[in-house]
Amino acid sequence: MVNEDLLEHLEGYLTERRKGLFSKVLAQRTRHFTVAVEDVYQLHNTSAVLRSCDVFGLQDVHVIEEQLGKKMDREIAMGAQKWVDIHRYNDTKSCIERLRSQGYRIIATTPHEDSQYLHDFDITEKAAFFFGKEREGLSEEVLSQADEFLKIPMVGFTESLNISVSAAITIQHATTQLRNSDIAWRLTEQEILEKRFDWCKKTIKSVDDILKRYHETHS
Repeated sequence: MVNEDLLEHLEGYLTERRKGLFSKVLAQRTRHFTVAVEDVYQLHNTSAVLRSCDVFGLQDVHVIEEQLGKKMDREIAMGAQKWVDIHRYNDTKSCIERLRSQGYRIIATTPHEDSQYLHDFDITEKAAFFFGKEREGLSEEVLSQADEFLKIPMVGFTESLNISVSAAITIQHATTQLRNSDIAWRLTEQEILEKRFDWCKKTIKSVDDILKRYHETHS
């Protein structure tokens, strides 16, 4: 639980503009949809997916680093990692298991013959969109465990899109449909409090000193 007195104290270090921006952004955040990226070779592609999640209001991104190791410790996402929660996994199985335990359908984005088109996708239930390697696509683990397959309609000679472009199109379409629906897609009040607190800590300079003084005063 968030200490609301402490949160109010921290927000006193923010400008009114910054506090208003936090409220505006959080009012559009959702956990109804999330994204998982599996062993993406190019760091800039993962970074672009993170930015798309931030831009279109997804709060969580799941990054699987089973084969390629941890590549995200360097400069990433032009600051988007401050605002989006990144969950990292050493293997695909543990990622799928965690998402299922949270009530997500596993959606494999692939030009699979049985794939449904994006405009036919049912948004009513929580869904995790999985995107795979640039050339090989998703692993057999994801394809065998997927609840549904999804593809973007294409009418040109090119048969595939860059992963970051595919993710952006998918997220933008799904979240637009979501916001035009009657589905309860927003974060809970408790989740909003938690993110306000988290974002304060990531924004305020010398926040550790401020927290230390607060706890000393209120102990």
